[in-house]
Amino acid sequence: MNILTDRIQELSRPLEPLPTGTALCLKPLDDIDTVLFDIYGTLLISGSGDVGTAAATDSSEALVQSLIVSGYEGDHERAGELGPGLLRTEIEHWHEIARDAGTDYPEVEISRVWKKLIQRFQSLEILKHDDDPMRIERLAVEYECRVNPVWPMPAAQSTIENLQARGFRLGIVSNAQFYTPLIMETLFGKPLEELGFEPNLCVFSYKALRAKPSIELFQTLETKTDWSKTLYVGNDMLNDIWTASQVGCRTCLFAGDRRSLRLRKKDKHCKHLAADAVVDHLHQITEMV
Repeated sequence: MNILTDRIQELSRPLEPLPTGTALCLKPLDDIDTVLFDIYGTLLISGSGDVGTAAATDSSEALVQSLIVSGYEGDHERAGELGPGLLRTEIEHWHEIARDAGTDYPEVEISRVWKKLIQRFQSLEILKHDDDPMRIERLAVEYECRVNPVWPMPAAQSTIENLQARGFRLGIVSNAQFYTPLIMETLFGKPLEELGFEPNLCVFSYKALRAKPSIELFQTLETKTDWSKTLYVGNDMLNDIWTASQVGCRTCLFAGDRRSLRLRKKDKHCKHLAADAVVDHLHQITEMV
């Protein structure tokens, strides 16, 4: 393990999902050969309900602690006061530039955002000069683990193992950052590929620089797949169910945790949308396919 995975392990604590009371729809899903998953709120319980950058959690104390343990020198309290707002502004600025360039739902690469923020602190003489890229990654991990604690969803690993053993191809299409695969590897005990996920069937928003509900995120999969034989599992009716349905996937709404379930009843895309299946425990997927 390296320092990043060590810190993820040290900062992670067990979480339990909160029941949703959502009506289930459990029925056989025939002719499925590929299962794609969302991560936050589906494979991982998420304390904020989403990847931390999307949740936009403001936490001055989390930033102060993260700067200190990452080794930055300077006025940590002042950085903590200004940082969350500056972080949000910087993310919005990157989004605006990308939208102007034609990206429908932009995503940032968070280490670049943190680099800009550190440079801003240095220009304001709040922090001493330090451009070590590994320190920036450490800072990003420290902050994320504090503002968005995560833990494996019950039966996530056994569900993945069951599907793999039965010959299903497994992949991921998820809003994520560079630390997301590291978090999965740390908490599940294996890299994604060893868990059974095919690299060519995995797409992360930070690499594509676009996020769900962009349909193009699905279309960037390196391996062509028959969408009609693909089941997509996620916890958000817009980002997951609507987006996956637009490319022709079969869909399964995971309604297992009140923190992250997003029904989006007022969204124009979701008003009359229904998933092919609705589960509140991941093992139920293995009983339908």
